Amino acid sequence: MIKKYIILFLFPIFALAQGYLISDIPLPKTYIQNLDPYPCDETCLQQYLDNDLILSFLSHANSRLKNKKQNEIRLINISILNLGSNIINKKLRIALLLPYKKIGRYASTTTNASFSYLMAKNRFFELKSYKLNTESNEDIQKALLKIKKDKFNFVIAPLTQIGADEVAKINPQINIYFPTINKQDADTISPYLFYGGIDYRAQSNLLIKEAKSPLVIFYDKSTIGKKLSQYEEAEFKNSDRLSYAKKRVIKFSIPKRTTNIKRQLKRKSIQNGSFFINTPIIKSGMILSQLTLYDVNLTNILSTQVNYDPLLLSMTQYADRKKMIIANSITEENNVLIETNLLLGNDIVYDWINYTTTIGIDYFFHLLTNEEREYNIEILDNQMIYPIELIKPSVSKFLPY
Repeated sequence: MIKKYIILFLFPIFALAQGYLISDIPLPKTYIQNLDPYPCDETCLQQYLDNDLILSFLSHANSRLKNKKQNEIRLINISILNLGSNIINKKLRIALLLPYKKIGRYASTTTNASFSYLMAKNRFFELKSYKLNTESNEDIQKALLKIKKDKFNFVIAPLTQIGADEVAKINPQINIYFPTINKQDADTISPYLFYGGIDYRAQSNLLIKEAKSPLVIFYDKSTIGKKLSQYEEAEFKNSDRLSYAKKRVIKFSIPKRTTNIKRQLKRKSIQNGSFFINTPIIKSGMILSQLTLYDVNLTNILSTQVNYDPLLLSMTQYADRKKMIIANSITEENNVLIETNLLLGNDIVYDWINYTTTIGIDYFFHLLTNEEREYNIEILDNQMIYPIELIKPSVSKFLPY
């Protein structure tokens, strides 16, 4: 028997304009009509997959499948082919508040993360971006008034600390999620403001339990670098594992253009210590390689989320990183959303801002539709509470510590 399937309006998502301007023209949908008169069970569906008959598989897989793996394949292909759904839903409307000059590439990647999530959900949606020239109170007020006028009640706002503070002062009656800010750094009790930033303090606390004296802290002059170096010094000295007199802390600020730290690493006072690295990935790679080059005796190397990056594995030798421990809060994976993001060249596996953006839009989707969340991340006092795991960079991948 020859089975026939009709494909209507197959239109690849790659026809979308590049960048982060969302078109007002809705994407044409792909529909697969099932002309097979016979039912297809789990075994039958697997046979279609094993023989690469993906359209035949999709023609029968028109609702959620009990088999988790098969359902993941179904959802990924729904996103890739932009399949039409028989479910008619009220349009989901979410705004993006983007300070382009302040966050650089994240204006694009957080938009892509939001778009990928909504696309994977296979529902009608509207995603509109509002540009901020600066994060001044005046510019933010104007943008929020426009968002209100356009009747958006849910906003993803990857702002800096300055911008988030200004929003808190304005106290708008709109649900706003900051994927870049942790609520510990905010001064607000507004029920409308939600925070998704990684908790670097909690990560540092966990790492400090692995630290030995002297604690040698490398940091750059960024806001987070300076804050972490101060916090880690205080926390280490206040820990109860050693007497206060035996808790030595040595700190080095590493300027942006510095490429050699021989002078710092030749000091006898740092030998056999724990090294806390609070620098961006490129600078961290330089520090790790020179720790090996200058034959520094060390107990371990500690780092927060900042250096959870596959680039670390390619730019350093295993000998440089074999005693390294990293705190990581990107602990939940969703294969469908990972694959959908990859279609747009987006990373939610290692990039924590893209990950926290996805967590936030998942939470807003839940509020709008009452559907179950994709991520089981606890929210406490309007802050996402991420689990923390300690990992180590091995020869070719990150492994549990």
